[in-house]
Amino acid sequence: MSARVEFFFDCSSPWTYLGFEALTDAARADGFGVCFRPFLVGGVFNAVNPSVYEMRSKPIVPKARYFTKDMADWIRRSGLAIKWTPSVFPVNSARAMRLCLIAADAGVCEAVARRIFQLYWGEDRDISLPDVLALAAAAGGLDAGAALAEADGAERKAQLRANTDEMIARGGFGTPTFFVGGEDMYFGQDRVLLVREAAARLARA
Repeated sequence: MSARVEFFFDCSSPWTYLGFEALTDAARADGFGVCFRPFLVGGVFNAVNPSVYEMRSKPIVPKARYFTKDMADWIRRSGLAIKWTPSVFPVNSARAMRLCLIAADAGVCEAVARRIFQLYWGEDRDISLPDVLALAAAAGGLDAGAALAEADGAERKAQLRANTDEMIARGGFGTPTFFVGGEDMYFGQDRVLLVREAAARLARA
């Protein structure tokens, strides 16, 4: 596949679930490859985008009202089952994202990440728990016990920190973030159309 798109993502975001499905649909339709780059969005918020926490603690009422409507509109358009207010929110997604690192190395990140999104946003399951993540590992054909043990190891923890640091160094500030051709950055699930156009331009170059 040509015109590889890097997809920096954290499954703790419903917007990222929307972007994930839009991107993978586009990749299949257009024939470009996706490099899945799990990271920890909380680390990015802490370093470069702390305004997210301010917005949560002191929401601007008209903006929050529209934000809820906007999400409902995108969910309806996508056809995905997304529960807007999970029982555990925000969730500690670190172990889930480390599992995605393992899945990416095994070439099954799309299947594993999709199941994590479904478990959290569709089924209201706590994706910080090993027994829940075992279901996601199985969706990718991974040995759940071995994969989860590896996910809790020092090497994968360091890899997730490195991805998070790289995201910051490359100018990222949230999830989902896409890079086309290495430097061309796009943020937000509603930018997938622009990602497709950029990937097509790169393929023609």
